[in-house]
Amino acid sequence: MNSITEKIKEYYGKELQSTADLKTSSCVDCGDNAPLEVKNIMSMIADEIVDRYYGCGSPIPPLLDGMTVLDLGCGTGRDVYIASMLVGQNGHVIGVDMTTEQIETAIKYQDEQRERFGYAKANTKFVQGYIEDLKSLGIEDNSIDVVISNCVINLSPNKDEVFREIYRVLKSGGELYFSDIFVDRRIPKDVANDPVIYGECLGGALYDEDFRRIMEKVGFVDFRYTATRTLGTDNEELIEKLGFATFSSKTIRAFKLDGLEDICEDYGQVAYYDGSIFGYPHYFDLDDHHRFLTGKPLLVCGNTASMVLDTRYSSAFKVIGDRSVHFGVFNCNPEINNIVKQEVESCDSGSCC
Repeated sequence: MNSITEKIKEYYGKELQSTADLKTSSCVDCGDNAPLEVKNIMSMIADEIVDRYYGCGSPIPPLLDGMTVLDLGCGTGRDVYIASMLVGQNGHVIGVDMTTEQIETAIKYQDEQRERFGYAKANTKFVQGYIEDLKSLGIEDNSIDVVISNCVINLSPNKDEVFREIYRVLKSGGELYFSDIFVDRRIPKDVANDPVIYGECLGGALYDEDFRRIMEKVGFVDFRYTATRTLGTDNEELIEKLGFATFSSKTIRAFKLDGLEDICEDYGQVAYYDGSIFGYPHYFDLDDHHRFLTGKPLLVCGNTASMVLDTRYSSAFKVIGDRSVHFGVFNCNPEINNIVKQEVESCDSGSCC
């Protein structure tokens, strides 16, 4: 545990008692973009859990029934309990957090939430520990279906280890789906390590290109942005310290899949979505520029075909074609496929198709 980690534990364990104590809105998730089923579950969660929870997005993907889900930096357990309802009685959700006060709050409501959800036994487990070292917590290789995290990885002083551990524990075909704070440049260390700036999820924000390099190095050669929201602050002191840096909240989807390529390649494959994912009868957005309209064919690159064919999403998709014939680089011009109104990343931020 280094000095940054100690300061973060103090900030989230002692200084912050609710979202009202935050100095900026970077760690506040209004929940407006959450799927309807998530919003409905939120109303079933104890007030203290919600009031003392800090996040910047809604990293809860669909099709979780029966899955084993791991929440990194679970805090008071809000997203753990949301996932608990979605995985069902036969699923399992593990929450990991390093802050004593946060994890104690999560555990305190375990029986109450089980009763609210109508479960005969709890399907949640909370573990105090560090997201850089999941092995010491007994989380085995290839044991997790879905890893989620909400505005926590930025707080880690060793992000390479976090993503290596995520890749290790995910099953083949497993999904990483997380929200976090990103920045368009590297912040000087003397500014980044300011306790308030770091605690407000700004000092450790992931510089976009460093994030891309880490993801490629650990094995996530193709990752997708699903949502982007530019952040602002009216805190004049922080604005003066942070200069012209631009921060944003982003939600990322990535899969542990063999055979993904570092650029989009064209094999003439076509994918169809059948509308069967709950809450998405008319379309499903794989990312911010792939909207699959129900029943309508969409030409996809080899990576996208693998993402919908070799994962749990295969139950809702049909793919025509294989990789036996190659047609060169896939035209991943966002103007072709972009229907979702989000900020679209250029093709050098991971494979974008």
